[in-house]
Formats: sequence, C-alpha cells, structure tokens
Amino acid sequence: MRALTLAQAAAAAVVASRLARGRHRPAPLVPGRSGPPARPVSVVVPARDEEARIGGCLVPLLADPAVHEVIVVDDESRDGTAKVAARLGATVVQGAPLPAGWVGKQWALHQGVQAAAGPFVVLLDADTRPRPGLCGELVALLDECDLVSAGPRFVCGGVAEQALHASLLAGLVYRFGPIGPVPASPDRLLVNGQCLAFRKARMVEADGFARVRRHLTDDVALGRLLARDGWRVAFRDAGALLEVDMHASAADVWREWGRSIALRDVTGGAALAGDLAVIWLTMALPVLRTAAGRPAPLDLALLAQRMLLVAALRGSYARPGPGLAVSPLLDVASAARLTWSALRPARTWRGRTYSRAHGPGYSRTDGGDHGRVAVRPGDRPARPARNAAR
Repeated sequence: MRALTLAQAAAAAVVASRLARGRHRPAPLVPGRSGPPARPVSVVVPARDEEARIGGCLVPLLADPAVHEVIVVDDESRDGTAKVAARLGATVVQGAPLPAGWVGKQWALHQGVQAAAGPFVVLLDADTRPRPGLCGELVALLDECDLVSAGPRFVCGGVAEQALHASLLAGLVYRFGPIGPVPASPDRLLVNGQCLAFRKARMVEADGFARVRRHLTDDVALGRLLARDGWRVAFRDAGALLEVDMHASAADVWREWGRSIALRDVTGGAALAGDLAVIWLTMALPVLRTAAGRPAPLDLALLAQRMLLVAALRGSYARPGPGLAVSPLLDVASAARLTWSALRPARTWRGRTYSRAHGPGYSRTDGGDHGRVAVRPGDRPARPARNAAR
C-alpha cells in the first residue's frame, strides 16, 4: 500500500505541474481581431460519406469573404457527398483510388493541398461548424508560426454523451496539459486535425502528409514530425469561432473517439505506460476509493482538483450541462477505455481495414514503404464515423 501511495503522489505531482501550465495560456482566438487576410485562403475539406452533415461546414465557409476557395476532396464516398458539396458551390476534387501504404484521410489531404490555389491553406473536417473570422485569425498566426491548430467547442447531444466526452477530454488534459503552452518535447505535442492552417509552399516542400501516410493518429503524427523538423507549432483555443459535432451518442463517443484516444501509433511504450499510470492513479483510483468509502486525503484532494477542471472545461462545450458536472463519475470507465485502446487499437476505419504497419508501435515518418492497405469493398460502417482520423 505504501508503494501505491508513493506512486499516486508522484502521479499527482506530474498532473499538477501540467495543469499549472494553464497559467501561461495564450488568449483565445476571437473574431475580427486581426482583420481579413492580405492574401487568398484556400480551405480543404476531406470527406468520405458526409452527405448528412457537410452542409453545416460548407455554408459558412462559402459566405466568408476571407475564403478564396473551398475544396472538398471526395474520398470515394458511397453516398451523395460530392453532389451536396457541388450544389452548395464548393470545388469538388474526386479523390483517386487509395494507394498502397496510405491511410485515407492523409491521401485526401495530400490531393486537396496540391489542388489549392491560395498561398494559405486551412484544413477543416466535415463535422466542423466554422464561424466568420476563423480563417482570418488562423492565417494571422502564420506570421509567427508555421503550423496552427485550433481547439473547438464540442456539441454533445445528451447527458451521457457529454459526461463520457468530458471525462475522456479531462484525461487528455491530465496527460498533455491545457491547450496553448508549447510542451518541452515534440513527443508530447498535441494538435487537432479537425482544424489546421499552414502555408501551402512549406507543406508541399515538407511533403508532410506523405511522410505520415500510415498513421491512424494522423494529426498528432504530422504535428510532431514537423516540430522535429523545426516548425513552430501553435495550438490555440478557437471555441468562439469553431464548433464540432463529432458524435451522435455516448456509445458513439465510446466506440469512435475511444479507438484513437491512446495515441498508440505515435506514442512509445514507456510514455504510454506512464500516461496510463497517471490516469489510473489520479482519476480512477480516487473515484474507486471514495465509492468504497475509504478515500485517503490525497484522493479527496485529487477529486477537488478534478472538480476544478470540470469548471475550467465549461468553455469547451457549446452547451455545458449536467453531463459535464457528473463526468468524474465516468473516470473509471474512461481509464478502462484508454487502456483498451492502448492494448487493442482498431485498424478499421470508414469501411477500410489497415495492416499492422499502420497500428501500434509503428511510428516511422521517413517515408519508407512498409505494409499495404487492405480495402474491403463491401464493408460499410453502420453509421458515419465521428472522429478526425480516417
């Protein structure tokens, strides 16, 4: 028991140091602060089977005077995604068949960036809901940064969905700290692939999407790769300018976000073991001991810290409700889902099944050709997936 107490105290100190970085968070992005960009902005939206929700992303983009063009890369959709995008006025690029060795989203983005005419490129997922001014603020940051990522406000449809989502989100904060401060090592860098901005010429020169073409956790792989190359990477809070409706239910959160939450294919074994220990010792164990009626003083302190984080996360949700308040009750379940994601990462996505070269332990970013992509022609998901990776 003494060893467990010492381990919990060490984990608590690690989490406290990470949360303390929040005191140095940059100001959130707000509309109109920087004015319209001086040069054209191209927006690229990768889309596969997004007929039902792509309109919510495209309509505000097409009405934004800062946006020169909106390119939708139709990644071999099996529904009316391309027709909806074209009818709304976007430029539709029919994606070429997926080559061996590529994950679908990176292949779509690679094609979209090549097609972009503007010097600045903003990438948005089809489930995002941008507001006027988003692209202008992102591009303004490129005067001092090379890659900009933005954190949105999340739309959750019910108490259970918001509770589970907030618990998983709290786990990310405990593992990596809050949005904004730059970590000491690129290996602890996070970015949000739902919203990225960069200069086209630099990305083409870096060949970024080709170099991370096998990663299922594509956004983090790209950010860490470019940071190691010397790129200045920024992650900003853009909740006032961007919302994301990722999931349809708590089960959807569990299945779709849970599959990638461990970041297994971009995290080494020792670092992943440390992340799991932090979550179990500082989030799950206090709940378990309190439920058993035997909390230690440190457990109570950690529960108090967790409730403070609940308050801090209110700004991360479009409509914070009771689900956010009760989210600590699901911290044990979240720890279990994180563990399962680390041990048994999924290799299927949007009707495609990927080989082990795309899975755990594979973190090459040098462009070597290892493994192939297997595609099941008749494999359709039961519902649209709600996650940034494809």
